[in-house]
Amino acid sequence: MPTYAFTTMRHLSAEQRGKLVESVTTIHQVEATAPRYFVQVVFYTMEPGSMYIGGETAPDDHVWVRADIRSGRTREQKAAILQPIMLETGEILGTSPENVWVYVSDIPAEGVAEFGHVLPQPGGEEEWLASLPGLLREKLMAAS
Repeated sequence: MPTYAFTTMRHLSAEQRGKLVESVTTIHQVEATAPRYFVQVVFYTMEPGSMYIGGETAPDDHVWVRADIRSGRTREQKAAILQPIMLETGEILGTSPENVWVYVSDIPAEGVAEFGHVLPQPGGEEEWLASLPGLLREKLMAAS
C-alpha cells in the first residue's frame, strides 16, 4: 500500500516504466510521508480499442492511473499527489496532461495486510516497523 496501477493501450518501454515507478514512488514518499517500501506500481496494457470514454474509443495515448492509498491524507496532500503524477506521467509518456487521468482512492489502514501484518495508520510507520520480526524489518529498512 499504496498501489499505483497504470492502464494504457500503448506498450511502455522498460525505461518509461522505470521513470514512472521512480516518479510515483518519490511523489508518494514526499507528499504522503510514507516509506518507499510501501509503494507498489503495476502496469496494465489493454488491447487497442478496449478503453472507452463517453461511449467512444479512448485515444491511443490515454492513461489511467488508479492509486489506492491509506485513508487519512488531507485534501492538500492528495492534490500534491494528483497534480505531479498527472504532469510527470504526461511528460514521461509524451502525452498531454489532459490524457492522464489520476484517481486516488482511500482504503482504511486496518483493511490492508502486507508483509504478514495489518498496516499502521499514516504516521505510525516507525512504531509498526519496529514491531516487525528482525529479518523483515532489516529488509524493509534497506529498501528505504
